[in-house]
Amino acid sequence: MAERRIDVFFYGLFMDRSLLLEKGVVPTNERNVFVKDFALKIGQRATLVPEKNGKVYGVVMSLTHSELGHLYNETSLGEYRPEAVLVNFDNGTSGPALCFNLSQAPTADEHSEAYAQRLRALANTLGFPSDYVASIL
Repeated sequence: MAERRIDVFFYGLFMDRSLLLEKGVVPTNERNVFVKDFALKIGQRATLVPEKNGKVYGVVMSLTHSELGHLYNETSLGEYRPEAVLVNFDNGTSGPALCFNLSQAPTADEHSEAYAQRLRALANTLGFPSDYVASIL
């Protein structure tokens, strides 16, 4: 029996399908989406923080629990914890997805400009709105 897939919202470099494939993860059902009432914060990596009227674009993909375990068992990702979010689709509908966030937002001195540059390039490639791409600092 095939392992069940769940929808996962990615907002950082894991939005890059080729990166996931390199890590042995084969996502399906990929769709560009956004979540409301969050803001993107970048330290050494990205995380979401609650922000009234905020909006973060990303990609929802279907992965298995085994694939998620494989991704988030990396030492550098050990601080990420799963949370439920409501993703909004282009057709005006919404649905639940799992999202991985840091329990503590990064401090200003943790900022990685190299990560931000890579994320801006990826967001642009994915066709996110130009004002959103420009806001990735």
